[in-house]
Amino acid sequence: MDTRTIEHAPAAASAETRAEAPANGPTDGPADEVTGRLADQLIRLSRRLHRAQRRLLEPLGITPAQARLLRTLAHCEEPPRMADLAQRLEVVPRAVTTLVDALEEQELLRRVPDPHNRRVIRIELRDGGRRALADLRHARRTAAAEILAPLDEGSRAALTDLLAALDRDEAAEPRRC
Repeated sequence: MDTRTIEHAPAAASAETRAEAPANGPTDGPADEVTGRLADQLIRLSRRLHRAQRRLLEPLGITPAQARLLRTLAHCEEPPRMADLAQRLEVVPRAVTTLVDALEEQELLRRVPDPHNRRVIRIELRDGGRRALADLRHARRTAAAEILAPLDEGSRAALTDLLAALDRDEAAEPRRC
């Protein structure tokens, strides 16, 4: 007969907590509780930032998805193809077509022929798109400032360092279109 002790999840644990536990056993230690709280806080803050940003983008007539496409386009070394934008944004090409149509109508970007292949269409920013990017940058910073207002400069610097440590893998990836 096996005499090993088997630990069980506390009876007070919710069904959700038990469902999230890995198959090899419960993980209800203090470190897991902290990790869970951090995950919840990051999600909540991300949602608050998105809501504030959406509110500030509304007067500009630009949706969050359109703003994301404009920012991505601004980081491209050369005007990308629509398929390249779709891949970079991790969306289906049809979604990019809809976004490009709307932004082209607002004269923020334009479709241009590829100089080396006449069958390929590339997307480039127009002057209005560059101005819109400056407005978007201001809206993002304003939204972040609202959320970060309770923190002093030292706390903001510490948070920046902590988030940079978590963001290293993403920053290491080259930004190609």
